[in-house]
Amino acid sequence: MSVETITLGCRLNFAESETIARTAPADEDWVVVNSCAVTNEAVRQTRQAIRRAHRERPSAKILITGCAAELDSGPFAGMPGVSRVVGNAHKLNSFAANDVMAASGFMGHVRSFVAVQTGCDHRCTFCSIWQARGPSVSLPFELIREAVARELDRGAKEIVLTGVDITDYDGGLGKLCQRLLDAEPRLKRLRLSSLDSVEIDEALLELIAGEPRLLPHFHLSLQAGDDMILKRMKRRHSRADAVRTVERIKAARADATIGADLIAGFPTETEEMALNSLKLLDDCHIVAAHVFPFSPRPNTPAARMPQLPRELVKARAARLRQAATERRRGWLDGLVGTVQPVLIENGGKGHADNFAPVSIDASRGETGNACITGRDGDHLSAAWA
Repeated sequence: MSVETITLGCRLNFAESETIARTAPADEDWVVVNSCAVTNEAVRQTRQAIRRAHRERPSAKILITGCAAELDSGPFAGMPGVSRVVGNAHKLNSFAANDVMAASGFMGHVRSFVAVQTGCDHRCTFCSIWQARGPSVSLPFELIREAVARELDRGAKEIVLTGVDITDYDGGLGKLCQRLLDAEPRLKRLRLSSLDSVEIDEALLELIAGEPRLLPHFHLSLQAGDDMILKRMKRRHSRADAVRTVERIKAARADATIGADLIAGFPTETEEMALNSLKLLDDCHIVAAHVFPFSPRPNTPAARMPQLPRELVKARAARLRQAATERRRGWLDGLVGTVQPVLIENGGKGHADNFAPVSIDASRGETGNACITGRDGDHLSAAWA
């Protein structure tokens, strides 16, 4: 008997899937599909994953959880093979009496995601995740510390703190990171998942500047590069705020790299507004862009705004992705000939501290300095220095 997890969406989902899997009954076959609802495409992929799981493992019971299941459980409950649909509030005790606030992590992974927070108190007009996850709740420090210790005990070499809005952590994300690093000297590599740029606090900037164990790649939830679109999204930062945040990060640590989420084709977006988002790639030195074509989610204000033709939305997303790809390749090419600290995660592949993907002849879990010898697509080739 076994349990298989199929996870869509955010890193928080991935961390939670591992916790769910550890509580599955040992005498039954289960497939856990942890769904995402950030876009209509994510919901479609969830349905596709359920149908594939039932086709490939017809005797297994299928449990559906996650944000799509929370927002609209009915269609999933009626799908062939589905035995149980569980909302986000009860997902961590789907099989057992667990504390719903348990800090989840990746069992046995070289890089392990540990949840520190869930939910969101903000109301971006395009987003339904706050409806699926509820208000922002921060996990107690001791639960987080214990989860980090467990993952290190299991062999994790790198810990990634994750959540829906981790920069909203009670008391400040910077102070949380400092407490963790002080409390757990075995923690040599700490990475952060997506950050809301407007919430980055002074304590975190001080840590970026002076703590080498905090790895220097920062993924920002920017969404757009035009002030009117940001206002209509109900974001809390301006274009200038985003640029200034990146300048402060890079002033604190020169080797810091920047990733960002960007939405193309938001309702009412003009060509000039779209070009402002395109220019943000350069202005914020973005080398890892996650580009989403706008997707109108049910019961959100943006779904009621004047929509752009889907062909135009797709074309603007493709243009933004192409520009982001060209910029990323230029960055990777610029790393050839340099020496980068790397962690090997699986099959001779891993990431440098700046989150550049690296291929090298090495075993899982190895760390060290690697000389970058070339680029093959989106991966750098390397040899130990």
